[in-house]
Amino acid sequence: MHTICLMKFQRTERAGLTLGQLQESYLNQQGLKCQKRKDQHLAANAFSAEVEALRGWLDNYCVCPHSLQSSASYFEQQRQNKRMSMLPVLAQVTLLMLNRVGSSILFPLHGNVYPMGFYSVTLNIGQPSKPYFLDPDTGSDLTWLQCDAPCVQCTETPHPLYRPSKNLVPCKDPLCKSLHLHGHKCETPEQCEYEVQYADGGSSFGVLVKDAFSFNFINGEQLKPRLALGCGYDQSPGPFPHPFDGVLGLGKGKSSIVSQLSKQGLVQNVIGHCLSLQGGGYLFFGDDLYDSSRVLWTSMSRDPPEHYSPGFAELIFGGKTTGIKNLLTVFDSGSSYTYLNSPAYQALISLVKKELTGKPLREALDDKTLPLCWKGQRPFKSLQDVRKYFKPLALRFTNGGKGKSQFELPPEAYLIISRNGNVCLGILDGTEAGQDVNIIGDISMQDKVVIYNNEKQLIGWMPANCNRLPKSKTTSF
Repeated sequence: MHTICLMKFQRTERAGLTLGQLQESYLNQQGLKCQKRKDQHLAANAFSAEVEALRGWLDNYCVCPHSLQSSASYFEQQRQNKRMSMLPVLAQVTLLMLNRVGSSILFPLHGNVYPMGFYSVTLNIGQPSKPYFLDPDTGSDLTWLQCDAPCVQCTETPHPLYRPSKNLVPCKDPLCKSLHLHGHKCETPEQCEYEVQYADGGSSFGVLVKDAFSFNFINGEQLKPRLALGCGYDQSPGPFPHPFDGVLGLGKGKSSIVSQLSKQGLVQNVIGHCLSLQGGGYLFFGDDLYDSSRVLWTSMSRDPPEHYSPGFAELIFGGKTTGIKNLLTVFDSGSSYTYLNSPAYQALISLVKKELTGKPLREALDDKTLPLCWKGQRPFKSLQDVRKYFKPLALRFTNGGKGKSQFELPPEAYLIISRNGNVCLGILDGTEAGQDVNIIGDISMQDKVVIYNNEKQLIGWMPANCNRLPKSKTTSF
């Protein structure tokens, strides 16, 4: 996986496609722009003052340029049919707006830590709606798809390349500004360019567009809000490319899908995931799918401000303190494995090797699955065969000074069984991987619900059965 995003970058020049060519491919004259379409619908309504009050609300649900029955056209048709007076129209819209917050969206996940090395989620995007496999990544904000704009450089995708709508996000849009360093100036005011780079060397370059996302809420509602996403027409893959159509950015920034949904009033700005040790699991937006009283919470740290961090941690080994402290830690679903900075990693290796002294394990130097593997007298079939040889770990957080929250790491949360039947350590040297922070990756979040509550600035977790999709707060995890 690509691990955490390196966040905001100034634009760099790309050979092979000028901005003018890209703009020409987008802004052809074959269709009506969304704003023109919406204004025509609004102008047709006699009760213009009332409809004008709905303009901001309609902005979120206008999908152009084809096959659309917008809220305004619906009201107009009903009024012409004399089935609806002005007052019921406004009453219905008011009811819709009052009920906008209060439900959640649930997605099944596919994949595993090993041997696949990734989890994926399917989102339906566009008009008409089409499925895309995305990498759910809490370490970055922007959602993007590999895009036929046309594409300069794209990797192989499981679905045909995304064909963007003509709804470019302009440079002056706050979402565009959130993607760039302060003082950035767009060469073309009508469009917003982006570039994201990831710690493993992968990157995506393109422009920001808006399109319809199809969501099924757990209360039965089906909505297609228009959200901003990246049309990535120039990708550089990381060293281990996976079969994705793009990335689902779940970070804290304004451009993340959940932040946009929250701003439209459709969900609370809360993200959660449950990764099954057996493979699969689920992802959710909103706060209707867990009992907060059962969750172990810790405060989000403001350092680093762009990532989900509980602040500094102390490493616990076998229930005892180790003296390995001040580990600035980040939760990152875009990382398959867990990383410690080099001093902490080397100290952990020493503790593990000391604990294995006299045990029927020896280093498997010929197994290159991960940097450190051990073999037994016969190949291991599951983690149950080896967990007795390894101590449980934990990360103890003291953020906020209101007590200590402990993130437990049983052997299953930091070990894998390789194809060779050896046991390998799923905690890696973060310094060698170019990471200055300590990363809690997918391997350590398995069989837990992990929740990022941006409304209350809290991170929480609890043990869970991730093989079963929840239905409500009362559903047992």
